[in-house]
Parts: sequence; C-alpha cells; structure tokens
Amino acid sequence: MPFFEHIQHKIQSWEQVSRTAASWRATGDRIVFTNGCFDILHYGHIHYLSAARDLGDRLIVGMNSGQSVSRLKGPSRPINDEMTRTHLLASLLFVDAVVIFEQDTPLELIRLIQPDVLVKGGDWKPEQIVGSADVLARGGQVYSLPFVDGYSTTGIERRIRDGV
Repeated sequence: MPFFEHIQHKIQSWEQVSRTAASWRATGDRIVFTNGCFDILHYGHIHYLSAARDLGDRLIVGMNSGQSVSRLKGPSRPINDEMTRTHLLASLLFVDAVVIFEQDTPLELIRLIQPDVLVKGGDWKPEQIVGSADVLARGGQVYSLPFVDGYSTTGIERRIRDGV
C-alpha cells in the first residue's frame, strides 16, 4: 500500500474504529487511547504521543473536530483544518488510528472503543480524566503524562502573534 494511502487508512469513522479496536482486542493487543485538539503539531505532542504508545500495543487518537476546538479554545481556533490535523497525526508511525469527535469531551468515544489504557497530559490528575471511571471499572489503567516544558500550541500562537 502506498504510504499516503496507509496514512488515510488510519483516519477512521466511529464505526471503523470500533471494528478496528475489537479486532486488535481479539488478538490480545493492549489499546491505548488519548485525545486532544492537536492544532499545531509540535515537539511536545510528538513526545507525549510516543510516550502514550509505549504504554500499549496500539494507539488510538481522538481528535476534536473544528467546531469542538472553537468551543473549547475560542473563535480564532483551530488554526489548522481537520484534514491537516488528522493527516499529520496519522502520519506518525506510533499512531495506529485517528478518529474525530464532535463533542466537547471524548466520553462517548471512550465508551465505544473501550481502551485498556487512557492517557492525558500532565495538567490532568488521573481521577479528573474524562472516561477514567469507565476504563478503571473494566480493569484498565489511567495515566497523566508530563508535559515537555516550553511547548504548547497556545504559546506558539502567542509567539507568532507577538512577532517573537
């Protein structure tokens, strides 16, 4: 399969990702789920997503839709459109699937996928992570991974705006 088709194959609908997760689970793969806006992909994201993938065999990334990003981050966001953000995420070797969600939280998506491991960035305590109760109730694990200092989309946006 040509590489670009391989990237597009990773971008899945809710129905597709549900079937994909079930298939991986049936073969004994440990499924990790994380989510975010991933508006401007940067080193902090790469470090975080790589560390998340290291916690299991497969990494599914839930990505906020453009409308969801705007509701959460404000009318000037997202900077990059959904196609750009999904393809950038899917091009990462350690990301196995990308799925867009319209809601403000990924709770419904987490319940659909039923990951073994749920991961968020260091500004969340494990018990505050949306979906943590569901994952823990099934015997899974929840992690809050540390941020890499100096890397955030908001900081990058501020530096561009301020000309720094």
